[in-house]
Amino acid sequence: MATHLADSNRDSAQAWDGEEGDYWSQNADRYERVVGNLRARLLHRAAITDGEQVLDIGCGAGRTTREAAALTPTGGALGVDLSRRMLERAAERAAAAGISNARFEQADAQVHHFDEVFDVAISQFGSMFFGDPVAAFTNIGNALTPNGRLVLLSWQPMERSEWSLALRQSLAAGRPLPDTAPSGPGPYAHADPDVVRRILTDAGFVDVTVDGVEDTSWFGVDADDAFGFVRGMSVTRSMLVDLDDATRTRALDALRATLVAHQRDDGVVFGSAAWLITAQRGV
Repeated sequence: MATHLADSNRDSAQAWDGEEGDYWSQNADRYERVVGNLRARLLHRAAITDGEQVLDIGCGAGRTTREAAALTPTGGALGVDLSRRMLERAAERAAAAGISNARFEQADAQVHHFDEVFDVAISQFGSMFFGDPVAAFTNIGNALTPNGRLVLLSWQPMERSEWSLALRQSLAAGRPLPDTAPSGPGPYAHADPDVVRRILTDAGFVDVTVDGVEDTSWFGVDADDAFGFVRGMSVTRSMLVDLDDATRTRALDALRATLVAHQRDDGVVFGSAAWLITAQRGV
């Protein structure tokens, strides 16, 4: 059955259920290490207890869903995402781990009709891509119990995350850095805490808090390993697309030099900064 999509999310769906989602699926373990220990902070703040039902928004390859399900053995967790390939990977990994109370479904959470009610909704960097965020979080809120909890991780502004700024600066090749102000769907849609508070309040949530958290992001065992991964990331591909051959070579050389500069004994490591966002469904 075709996934019901909001018109404002069709471009995102084309990317996540296409080339972007395929690359994430192929490199799921890498992307999880970029997140570092932030996932543990998300789950700690969610305070999931046994018997609760959890909704994981933009679940990707399902690690957060699986870990949430393990916290509620007599309850369960549903992971939703736009990428069919990542959901296949998520289901395979849950089955291999013997986790039977984690389920996965291809769905646009902005408009999907959820047939069950959840005690908590979580998202690890998966909730910033809605074309109409107020409509999306209203729909998610309607799937929560009265006083149900919402816990999200999203990126702080680009200039506060060393990895994000350094990669873009190295690829700029003399051009101004791309504007990442939160003016629409994308990785930095929640970068401004005031924007987040307004969206969630307009969607019917109360007690909205936005706390800054920092960690490290690991990109590879050494610079060559990290370069192979970063070369295929969407940020790299998008910043190389309009360059001539000579400028593209110069940009990639600068990228490799940046990775070399961040190589340590334990791999290529950058700093990262995120928001840990919590809210409660209004009654």
